Amino acid sequence: MTNTDDQLRDILARTKTIALVGASMKPDRPSNYVGRYLLDKGYRVIPVNPGHAGEPLFGTEVVATLSEIDAPIDMVDIFRRSEAVPAIVDEALEAFPDLQTIWMQIGVRHPVAAAKAEARGVDVVMDRCPKVEIPRLMGR
Repeated sequence: MTNTDDQLRDILARTKTIALVGASMKPDRPSNYVGRYLLDKGYRVIPVNPGHAGEPLFGTEVVATLSEIDAPIDMVDIFRRSEAVPAIVDEALEAFPDLQTIWMQIGVRHPVAAAKAEARGVDVVMDRCPKVEIPRLMGR
C-alpha cells in the first residue's frame, strides 16, 4: 500500500492527538525527538511505554498501555518492531472506536495488521515518519 501526498497531508492536518507507542526517555532516540517535534508542531502527544509508566514526558505522564488513555486519540504512532504491530493495532482498535490513523515509523511494516485496521475504516501509513512528512508536505 502506498499513500499519496494528498492522503498524508490530510492525515497530518486532521490529527490533533497522537499516542506515541514506544516512547523513549532518551533525548537521542528517534521516538523522543519525533515526539518533541510533534509537540512543537501543536499536536498533543501521549507517550506509551510500560517501562516508564508514571514518568513525565512531553508535558504529560507516560502510560503503560493504549487502553489506559482516557482521551480520544486520532493517531497511534508506532515506534516498535514490526512483529509487535498486530497486538498494538488490536489494542488501538479496541481502545479507540474513533481512531483515524495507524502510523508505523520508518522500518516498521505489517501488511496483515494494516489490512485489519483498514477494514475498520482506519487509515494506515507504513515505513514513514511524520517528522519527515510534515515539513515536506506542509512546509512547517
